[in-house]
Parts: sequence; C-alpha cells; structure tokens
Amino acid sequence: MIDINLLKQFEHQLNPRFPEKSAKVLGYGEISTVLEIGGSGLAYKRMPMFNADDEVAAYTRAFDEYVRLLRDEVGIRVIASELITFKRDDTGRIIAYMAQKKLPARSIGNSLIKTLSEGDAVRLTNAILREFKKVFIFNQSNVGKLALGIDGQFSNWAVENLESSLPAEIRLIYFDINTPLWRKEGVEQLNTELFLRSAPSFLRWVLRLFFLEDVVGRYYDLRKVALDLLANLYKEQRPELIPALIETVNKFFAEELSEANIKPLAGKEIEDYYREDAFIWRIYLAFRKIDRALHGVLGKDYPYILPGKVER
Repeated sequence: MIDINLLKQFEHQLNPRFPEKSAKVLGYGEISTVLEIGGSGLAYKRMPMFNADDEVAAYTRAFDEYVRLLRDEVGIRVIASELITFKRDDTGRIIAYMAQKKLPARSIGNSLIKTLSEGDAVRLTNAILREFKKVFIFNQSNVGKLALGIDGQFSNWAVENLESSLPAEIRLIYFDINTPLWRKEGVEQLNTELFLRSAPSFLRWVLRLFFLEDVVGRYYDLRKVALDLLANLYKEQRPELIPALIETVNKFFAEELSEANIKPLAGKEIEDYYREDAFIWRIYLAFRKIDRALHGVLGKDYPYILPGKVER
C-alpha cells in the first residue's frame, strides 16, 4: 500500500541538495537517487521531469508495456512496481515516484560482486548472460516489429533466492525498469527527451546531437550491454575479476549465441570503455552542479537530486 500523503509531506519538506536529511538514501546511480521514506519497507525512485499530464500518461503506457514484454514474452522476472504522481501545491510541478519493494542490500548484484569468489562471480555472470540471451532471442524473433533494450549491469539485478551463500540455481530479478527502452517498428516508445530535462539547458542540444542516440542505442546491442557489465567491475572495486569474466562472456557468446557471431571482448577495450564512460559522467555531473548553482543565484527552483560521490 502506497501512502500518497506521506510522499506529499516528504516532497514538501525535501531539500534536493540534502536528501539524506529527509530520508534514508539507499543508493546513488549516475543520474538518480533511491530513497526509503518513512520506514515503509519500500524503495522510491524520484522522477521530477514531467511537464504535463499527457507526458505522464505516455510514459506510463511505455512503462507498462515494457514490463509486460519482459515478464510475459521474454520470461525475465521483473520486480513489482507502481508509479505515483501528484502536483506540488507550491510550484505546480508534477512529481513522480517509482515505488518498489525494498530488496535486501546483500542480494543486489553490485553488493554481491564485491565479496564473491572468482568461481561464484563466474556463476553470477553466467546467470545474467542467460537473461541477456532471452532478450536477444526475443529481438531476433521480432526483427522489424519489436525490440527491447536492457541495462544489464550488476547493480540492476538481485538474487531473489539468496541465502547465506550463492544458491546452486540462481534466480534473478530485474528491478531497474524506470527507463523503459523498447522500440515498435523502429520507433522509440519512450520519450527520451524526458531524460534530457535534468541536464543543464546549455548542454541539452549537445547531448541530443552527439550522445543521445549512441547512449540509448547501446542498450539494444548485446555486445555493448555485456561490455558495460564487465566495465562496471572497475567501479565495484573488483577489476581482478575481469580476465576470468571476459573468458566467461566470450565462451557464452561462442557456445550459447554462436549464430550471432559476436566479436569477443578484450581487456584493453573494457578498460578504455570504462575510463571514457567515467570521464563523461564526471564532466556531466560537474556541469549539473554548475547548473544547480545558477538556479540558486537566479532564485529558480532546482528539483533534481544529484548523485553523491561515486567510488571508482
């Protein structure tokens, strides 16, 4: 049960610059913050980027169908989620919260990977690759009609049946679904402009022109999704696992997806990818902080919560 009055009360007293003063911060991503509000046992992802009710309606349709396709057509376990929206009384701004059951921190992939042995890390990676394969098969079966994107990094999966150790049969659940990337007859169903709104106004045209298509497109490319998965081992402080997991991924490509003729991954490529990705996000965050400061100087509302320091 979602207490919308609790969310409204929280939103009214929230200072986006210091969210930890109002709620327990469960985690920071590159562009979002996950909060536990009022000890509810739920995790909330705050999304203040909508300007009109029809944008919310279009997003909801895209989200609902994306979840249905992943769950019913592809066969991926997807966490139950609910979108709650309301308008702030003081500013009239539409605020959306994506609510999900709070998962045990230890069960989430990026927490697990920090402590797993090499053998168990291989097993977890193979389990994630099997989920990737489901998406690949669906996309190949629906060429020209439907295509699903997926952000498959470790931090977006949880081991649903985790006990004291990694189980023999790993049952994964996918929970980072608030960016519903899917295409119908080649047309993106998510209005990706929504996710440019948190960018500084002076950068949006640059991002739109030079980066948006590439960033969105990578989630439809199985090789790039796997590349991103392994590159994040640098961020998770486990780069020593990369050689073994490169071997794991390349073996999976060769044996389980031989028909796709996917080029093997290489260590230097993963290192270069991560270095470039980390640099871009650092610069982007720096510009967002400048934008927030400018809003303050001009007396304008800045509704976005910026991520805290990302350990790299």
